[in-house]
Amino acid sequence: MLYNAKNGTVKLDGTDMDYIRFGSGARYLVILPGLGDGLKTVKGTAIPMAVMYRIFAKDYTVWAFSRKNVLSSGWTTRDMARDQAKAMENLGIGQADVFGVSMGGMIAQHLAIDYPEKVGKLVLTVTCPRPNPILEESIGEWVDCAKRGDHTALMDSNVRRIYSEGYYRKNKWLVPVMGKLTKPKSYDRFLIQADACLRHDAYENLPLIRTKTLVIGGGKDLALGGDASREIAARIPGAQLRMYDQWGHGVYEEARDFNRTVLDFLTDK
Repeated sequence: MLYNAKNGTVKLDGTDMDYIRFGSGARYLVILPGLGDGLKTVKGTAIPMAVMYRIFAKDYTVWAFSRKNVLSSGWTTRDMARDQAKAMENLGIGQADVFGVSMGGMIAQHLAIDYPEKVGKLVLTVTCPRPNPILEESIGEWVDCAKRGDHTALMDSNVRRIYSEGYYRKNKWLVPVMGKLTKPKSYDRFLIQADACLRHDAYENLPLIRTKTLVIGGGKDLALGGDASREIAARIPGAQLRMYDQWGHGVYEEARDFNRTVLDFLTDK
């Protein structure tokens, strides 16, 4: 199969967690996706994920994890980090480099703080150490759409806040189609994760992170703001900061050199 791509699930505390795996490298890389996981897990995405992140497939065996499939109300990003540590243990992943995007980066912060033995190098992309007004506004907008059951409005807001203005103008016509094709049966999982983002707070404990860390931000981030990345980098000892001033929250998809930037950091000795 392409890049040894595989879809799987791991049992966890009476439920399970979806994951995908690809690549053939001796080192492990764990990818933690953003809040979109609340609408659709990584289940069935092994091949497209492998293609998107194929640059890592030679050096790494790559794992991308969703949150567990049954989440309790009030579950926090720190609880999700504990779930992630258990999943890694159950799959025999002793230590991995960790690449967290947006909400995944929030979880990765707690993983590096509470389970330092699990984390080699750390990449925190378009994420924040604690809520800020931009995050509260964007998630508030998404939660309002979800509670109304207006998936088209949710997708429109999502695309507008995550991608560049040019991308939004070019692809806005697709939003109604996305709204019809991607509406979940329930928003419960999304709302629990959205609430966890709004209550995330690792700010005081960030100086405890001792692993080599790269923080990547988008200068035009309309989902949580570019200053959030600067705030994280200032709190983690020795952290490197790479700001893409011309891109927004979707820098991980829109910047052509993004994956190379991450790989160069991870493989640099």
